[in-house]
Amino acid sequence: MKTMKVALLMTALIAAPVTGSFAKEAPPAETKVMRDGDSAKTVRFENMHQTRFIELFFGTKDPKTGKLVAPCFNTMYTSKKPPASKDTSPQALVKSLDLVQLAKEYGVAKVMLNGPKIWMPNWVEIKMGKERDFGGMTMGWVAQLNLPDSGTIEGAPWKPMQIARDSKWAWTKGTKVALLDDPEGNTWILKGFQLGLNPQQTWQEYLAKGTASYKQFPAGWKFRVKTLEQDVIEIPDNNLATIMTDELFHVWDKTGPGMTNYKP
Repeated sequence: MKTMKVALLMTALIAAPVTGSFAKEAPPAETKVMRDGDSAKTVRFENMHQTRFIELFFGTKDPKTGKLVAPCFNTMYTSKKPPASKDTSPQALVKSLDLVQLAKEYGVAKVMLNGPKIWMPNWVEIKMGKERDFGGMTMGWVAQLNLPDSGTIEGAPWKPMQIARDSKWAWTKGTKVALLDDPEGNTWILKGFQLGLNPQQTWQEYLAKGTASYKQFPAGWKFRVKTLEQDVIEIPDNNLATIMTDELFHVWDKTGPGMTNYKP
Protein backbone atom coordinates (compact mmCIF):
# COMPACT_ATOMS: atom_id res chain seq x y z
CA MET A 1 0.00 0.00 0.00
CA LYS A 2 1.33 3.41 -0.92
CA THR A 3 1.61 5.78 2.04
CA MET A 4 2.16 9.51 2.18
CA LYS A 5 4.00 11.10 5.09
CA VAL A 6 3.58 14.76 6.06
CA ALA A 7 5.10 17.11 8.60
CA LEU A 8 2.09 19.40 8.97
CA LEU A 9 -0.51 17.62 6.94
CA MET A 10 -2.24 18.73 3.79
CA THR A 11 -3.72 16.37 1.30
CA ALA A 12 -2.17 14.87 -1.91
CA LEU A 13 -4.33 16.86 -3.60
CA ILE A 14 -5.35 19.57 -1.00
CA ALA A 15 -5.51 20.99 2.68
CA ALA A 16 -8.31 20.44 5.12
CA PRO A 17 -9.46 23.01 7.73
CA VAL A 18 -10.33 20.41 10.35
CA THR A 19 -8.93 19.31 13.68
CA GLY A 20 -9.74 16.64 16.18
CA SER A 21 -8.11 14.14 18.50
CA PHE A 22 -8.28 10.41 17.99
CA ALA A 23 -9.37 7.78 20.42
CA LYS A 24 -6.61 6.48 22.66
CA GLU A 25 -7.47 2.84 22.07
CA ALA A 26 -6.64 1.14 18.79
CA PRO A 27 -9.53 -0.40 16.85
CA PRO A 28 -10.02 -4.07 17.76
CA ALA A 29 -9.34 -5.16 14.18
CA GLU A 30 -8.25 -3.78 10.85
CA THR A 31 -10.90 -1.41 9.51
CA LYS A 32 -12.73 -1.83 6.22
CA VAL A 33 -10.73 0.87 4.42
CA MET A 34 -7.19 -0.09 5.44
CA ARG A 35 -6.58 -2.37 2.45
CA ASP A 36 -8.29 -0.24 -0.20
CA GLY A 37 -4.99 0.87 -1.70
CA ASP A 38 -3.44 -2.59 -2.03
CA SER A 39 -4.23 -2.88 -5.74
CA ALA A 40 -3.93 0.81 -6.62
CA LYS A 41 -2.89 1.57 -10.18
CA THR A 42 -1.79 4.80 -11.83
CA VAL A 43 -4.64 6.39 -13.79
CA ARG A 44 -4.61 9.55 -15.91
CA PHE A 45 -7.55 11.97 -15.71
CA GLU A 46 -8.02 14.67 -18.33
CA ASN A 47 -10.08 17.89 -18.48
CA MET A 48 -10.09 18.32 -14.69
CA HIS A 49 -9.79 22.13 -14.52
CA GLN A 50 -12.51 23.63 -12.29
CA THR A 51 -13.88 20.25 -11.18
CA ARG A 52 -15.70 20.50 -7.85
CA PHE A 53 -14.72 17.77 -5.35
CA ILE A 54 -14.42 16.68 -1.74
CA GLU A 55 -12.09 14.32 0.07
CA LEU A 56 -12.81 12.15 3.11
CA PHE A 57 -10.06 11.08 5.54
CA PHE A 58 -10.71 7.98 7.66
CA GLY A 59 -8.57 8.52 10.76
CA THR A 60 -7.62 5.32 12.57
CA LYS A 61 -4.71 3.34 14.00
CA ASP A 62 -2.80 0.92 11.87
CA PRO A 63 -3.26 -2.41 13.73
CA LYS A 64 0.23 -3.52 12.62
CA THR A 65 2.19 -0.45 13.72
CA GLY A 66 -0.14 1.36 16.13
CA LYS A 67 0.52 4.57 14.18
CA LEU A 68 -2.24 7.03 13.31
CA VAL A 69 -3.13 6.90 9.63
CA ALA A 70 -5.89 8.19 7.37
CA PRO A 71 -6.92 6.44 4.15
CA CYS A 72 -8.13 9.19 1.78
CA PHE A 73 -10.94 9.04 -0.80
CA ASN A 74 -11.68 11.64 -3.49
CA THR A 75 -14.82 12.19 -5.60
CA MET A 76 -12.81 13.20 -8.70
CA TYR A 77 -10.98 9.93 -9.13
CA THR A 78 -13.33 7.08 -10.02
CA SER A 79 -14.10 4.81 -12.97
CA LYS A 80 -17.26 6.81 -13.67
CA LYS A 81 -17.34 9.45 -16.39
CA PRO A 82 -17.42 12.92 -14.75
CA PRO A 83 -20.69 14.83 -15.17
CA ALA A 84 -20.85 17.61 -17.75
CA SER A 85 -21.23 20.07 -14.87
CA LYS A 86 -17.86 18.92 -13.41
CA ASP A 87 -19.59 18.72 -10.04
CA THR A 88 -18.49 15.45 -8.44
CA SER A 89 -19.72 16.51 -4.98
CA PRO A 90 -23.24 18.04 -5.13
CA GLN A 91 -23.84 20.44 -2.25
CA ALA A 92 -26.96 18.64 -1.00
CA LEU A 93 -25.10 15.32 -0.77
CA VAL A 94 -22.09 16.89 0.96
CA LYS A 95 -24.27 18.62 3.55
CA SER A 96 -26.13 15.39 4.24
CA LEU A 97 -22.94 13.45 5.05
CA ASP A 98 -23.00 12.06 8.60
CA LEU A 99 -19.31 11.86 9.46
CA VAL A 100 -19.97 10.38 12.90
CA GLN A 101 -22.07 7.60 11.41
CA LEU A 102 -19.46 6.93 8.72
CA ALA A 103 -16.80 6.56 11.42
CA LYS A 104 -18.95 3.99 13.21
CA GLU A 105 -19.81 2.14 10.00
CA TYR A 106 -16.19 1.82 8.89
CA GLY A 107 -14.71 1.23 12.34
CA VAL A 108 -12.47 4.31 12.49
CA ALA A 109 -11.97 6.93 15.18
CA LYS A 110 -12.89 9.92 13.04
CA VAL A 111 -13.91 10.83 9.49
CA MET A 112 -12.77 14.26 8.28
CA LEU A 113 -14.03 16.32 5.35
CA ASN A 114 -11.85 18.39 3.01
CA GLY A 115 -13.74 20.83 0.81
CA PRO A 116 -15.77 21.22 -1.22
CA LYS A 117 -13.01 22.64 -3.38
CA ILE A 118 -12.49 23.45 -7.05
CA TRP A 119 -9.52 21.72 -8.68
CA MET A 120 -7.29 23.93 -10.83
CA PRO A 121 -4.88 21.65 -12.79
CA ASN A 122 -6.04 20.30 -16.15
CA TRP A 123 -4.75 16.73 -16.08
CA VAL A 124 -3.69 14.41 -13.28
CA GLU A 125 -1.83 11.11 -13.00
CA ILE A 126 -2.49 9.47 -9.65
CA LYS A 127 -2.64 6.04 -8.04
CA MET A 128 -6.29 5.03 -7.55
CA GLY A 129 -7.46 2.09 -5.46
CA LYS A 130 -10.83 0.68 -4.42
CA GLU A 131 -13.98 2.72 -5.06
CA ARG A 132 -16.68 3.15 -2.43
CA ASP A 133 -19.98 4.98 -2.10
CA PHE A 134 -20.20 7.52 0.70
CA GLY A 135 -23.50 9.36 1.05
CA GLY A 136 -24.44 8.77 -2.59
CA MET A 137 -21.05 9.91 -3.93
CA THR A 138 -18.61 7.48 -5.57
CA MET A 139 -15.08 8.06 -4.29
CA GLY A 140 -11.79 6.39 -5.15
CA TRP A 141 -8.96 5.63 -2.70
CA VAL A 142 -6.05 7.94 -3.54
CA ALA A 143 -3.69 7.86 -0.55
CA GLN A 144 -3.03 6.66 2.96
CA LEU A 145 -1.65 9.49 5.06
CA ASN A 146 0.57 9.08 8.11
CA LEU A 147 -0.71 11.45 10.81
CA PRO A 148 1.26 13.17 13.58
CA ASP A 149 0.85 11.82 17.11
CA SER A 150 -1.61 14.63 17.88
CA GLY A 151 -4.05 13.05 15.42
CA THR A 152 -4.89 16.41 13.90
CA ILE A 153 -5.09 17.59 10.31
CA GLU A 154 -4.25 21.25 10.17
CA GLY A 155 -1.72 23.56 8.60
CA ALA A 156 -0.79 27.11 9.58
CA PRO A 157 -1.80 29.63 6.90
CA TRP A 158 0.95 31.03 4.67
CA LYS A 159 3.50 28.51 6.06
CA PRO A 160 5.15 26.26 3.43
CA MET A 161 5.35 22.57 4.21
CA GLN A 162 6.47 19.42 2.43
CA ILE A 163 4.41 16.36 1.58
CA ALA A 164 5.45 13.06 0.02
CA ARG A 165 3.35 12.36 -3.05
CA ASP A 166 3.32 9.77 -5.83
CA SER A 167 1.37 11.73 -8.47
CA LYS A 168 1.81 14.45 -11.05
CA TRP A 169 -0.38 17.03 -12.80
CA ALA A 170 -0.32 20.06 -15.05
CA TRP A 171 -1.94 23.40 -15.78
CA THR A 172 -2.03 23.56 -19.59
CA LYS A 173 -1.37 26.38 -22.04
CA GLY A 174 -4.25 28.88 -22.21
CA THR A 175 -5.45 28.19 -18.66
CA LYS A 176 -6.08 31.22 -16.44
CA VAL A 177 -4.25 30.71 -13.13
CA ALA A 178 -3.79 32.56 -9.84
CA LEU A 179 -0.18 33.10 -8.75
CA LEU A 180 1.57 34.35 -5.63
CA ASP A 181 5.09 35.80 -5.60
CA ASP A 182 6.74 35.75 -2.16
CA PRO A 183 9.58 38.01 -0.95
CA GLU A 184 12.14 35.21 -1.42
CA GLY A 185 11.47 35.13 -5.17
CA ASN A 186 9.32 31.98 -5.17
CA THR A 187 6.15 31.74 -7.25
CA TRP A 188 3.18 29.69 -6.03
CA ILE A 189 0.33 28.43 -8.22
CA LEU A 190 -3.20 27.88 -6.93
CA LYS A 191 -4.14 24.18 -6.96
CA GLY A 192 -7.33 23.95 -4.89
CA PHE A 193 -9.89 26.76 -4.52
CA GLN A 194 -11.82 26.39 -1.26
CA LEU A 195 -15.60 26.67 -1.40
CA GLY A 196 -16.49 25.01 1.90
CA LEU A 197 -19.98 24.16 3.05
CA ASN A 198 -20.99 27.83 2.95
CA PRO A 199 -19.23 29.43 -0.04
CA GLN A 200 -18.30 33.10 0.38
CA GLN A 201 -17.28 33.86 -3.21
CA THR A 202 -16.96 32.28 -6.63
CA TRP A 203 -13.71 31.58 -8.46
CA GLN A 204 -14.34 34.53 -10.80
CA GLU A 205 -15.10 36.87 -7.89
CA TYR A 206 -11.89 35.77 -6.20
CA LEU A 207 -9.81 36.52 -9.31
CA ALA A 208 -11.38 39.97 -9.63
CA LYS A 209 -10.95 40.85 -5.95
CA GLY A 210 -7.38 39.60 -5.57
CA THR A 211 -5.65 40.53 -2.31
CA ALA A 212 -8.81 42.28 -1.08
CA SER A 213 -10.24 38.81 -0.40
CA TYR A 214 -7.82 38.47 2.54
CA LYS A 215 -7.75 40.03 5.98
CA GLN A 216 -4.09 39.12 6.61
CA PHE A 217 -2.34 39.07 3.25
CA PRO A 218 1.42 38.81 3.99
CA ALA A 219 3.54 41.93 3.58
CA GLY A 220 5.84 41.77 0.58
CA TRP A 221 3.77 39.15 -1.26
CA LYS A 222 2.14 39.82 -4.63
CA PHE A 223 -1.01 38.31 -6.18
CA ARG A 224 -1.40 38.08 -9.94
CA VAL A 225 -3.56 36.39 -12.55
CA LYS A 226 -2.01 34.98 -15.71
CA THR A 227 -3.11 33.10 -18.81
CA LEU A 228 -0.42 30.46 -19.34
CA GLU A 229 1.69 30.63 -22.48
CA GLN A 230 2.96 27.09 -21.95
CA ASP A 231 2.11 24.09 -19.75
CA VAL A 232 3.16 24.13 -16.09
CA ILE A 233 3.95 20.47 -15.31
CA GLU A 234 4.44 19.48 -11.68
CA ILE A 235 6.59 16.42 -10.99
CA PRO A 236 8.37 17.07 -7.65
CA ASP A 237 11.90 15.76 -7.15
CA ASN A 238 11.93 12.56 -5.06
CA ASN A 239 8.11 12.75 -4.94
CA LEU A 240 8.42 15.47 -2.28
CA ALA A 241 6.18 18.48 -2.93
CA THR A 242 6.22 21.90 -1.26
CA ILE A 243 2.73 23.25 -0.66
CA MET A 244 0.97 25.94 1.37
CA THR A 245 -2.51 26.87 2.50
CA ASP A 246 -3.69 30.46 2.90
CA GLU A 247 -6.12 31.92 5.43
CA LEU A 248 -9.09 31.04 3.19
CA PHE A 249 -7.95 27.39 2.99
CA HIS A 250 -7.03 27.64 -0.69
CA VAL A 251 -4.05 25.39 -1.50
CA TRP A 252 -0.96 26.57 -3.37
CA ASP A 253 1.96 24.60 -4.83
CA LYS A 254 5.47 25.98 -5.17
CA THR A 255 6.78 26.21 -8.74
CA GLY A 256 10.27 26.23 -10.19
CA PRO A 257 13.30 23.91 -9.75
CA GLY A 258 12.49 20.68 -7.94
CA MET A 259 8.74 21.14 -8.40
CA THR A 260 7.71 22.21 -11.92
CA ASN A 261 9.24 22.49 -15.38
CA TYR A 262 9.48 26.29 -15.00
CA LYS A 263 8.33 29.21 -12.84
CA PRO A 264 5.37 31.05 -14.48
